[in-house]
Amino acid sequence: MFTSFAAAGADAQTSRKSVSGSEVTGTFSMGFTGKFKGNTNEIKILALGRGKLHIAMELTYPYYVGNTKELSANLGSLDGEATIEGDTAVYESTEFGPCTITIKFLRPGTIKVTQDGTDADCGFGHNVTAGGTYKKVSSAKPKFEAPE
Repeated sequence: MFTSFAAAGADAQTSRKSVSGSEVTGTFSMGFTGKFKGNTNEIKILALGRGKLHIAMELTYPYYVGNTKELSANLGSLDGEATIEGDTAVYESTEFGPCTITIKFLRPGTIKVTQDGTDADCGFGHNVTAGGTYKKVSSAKPKFEAPE
């Protein structure tokens, strides 16, 4: 008699019950490739405790103006508080429209970010998105801009 438990175990391995503050805290970057190599999106995260994170994002959508070689970019930024449960943090806002940004801590040093809501819903410039896989570039406690 043969019994398989692979399906039940597969989901259990994809999520962790918790992540440490030191794993969460730092600066994460996602670089563009190809003709936009050298441009990056950056996310700063600070564990606040009690299931809360301070997050700040500096995002870009690089492009060339018309048929010229003049590089330009649309920008987006975000600064707020996310909740974290297990290995997944969620930021939600309705300031510009329904926007949910989910940060999954895949393994130490790597996060996967998904965005539900348009660029405008999240307050970003045209075609700017937070989505992608980011690598930790610094474990130092990030510094955040003072609110204006």
